[in-house]
Amino acid sequence: MRKYGNANVWRYCCDLFDYMSLGALIDNQVFAVHGGLSPSINSLDQIRLIDRKREVPHEGPMCDLLWSDPEEVNGWGLSPRGAGYLFGGNIVERFLHENDLILIARAHQLVMEGYKQMFNDQLVTVWSAPNYCYRCGNVASVLKLDEKLQREFILFNAAEQENYLMGSPTKKPPPEYFL
Repeated sequence: MRKYGNANVWRYCCDLFDYMSLGALIDNQVFAVHGGLSPSINSLDQIRLIDRKREVPHEGPMCDLLWSDPEEVNGWGLSPRGAGYLFGGNIVERFLHENDLILIARAHQLVMEGYKQMFNDQLVTVWSAPNYCYRCGNVASVLKLDEKLQREFILFNAAEQENYLMGSPTKKPPPEYFL
């Protein structure tokens, strides 16, 4: 409200998110997803059947794909986030085998080093927001896959912040994104 005078920008962004895909399949071998897996989903075909054109529910397969996290557990566990699940390496291995995949690439968790490979490198978390919320001090990365799906992680830091002098006519303070 303070920045744009009304809530339209926020509403338009929310509407847009309701149409974004739940995941992507890269070269029929890599499953890219925001969060993780769901105990309700065993195959990519089950994901294709989900009606995405709606607001994300608070539970169920769509919610799980967006908010679940990998953890050093066996099987499934309750997520401390209150949405989605925790899932272990055996779940990842089974999902990859049943769908003839080699990798799950995801981005939902802050990783201080920019990326983290888990479960015999069958799952990778890529975090692309350096110095998250202007306070975490983390590195960020982008995952680059070549034509043979070999991985390269491109790491980067946050842009340097200039010291803004109060009252300086030539420099404006950064916008307040986090009100």
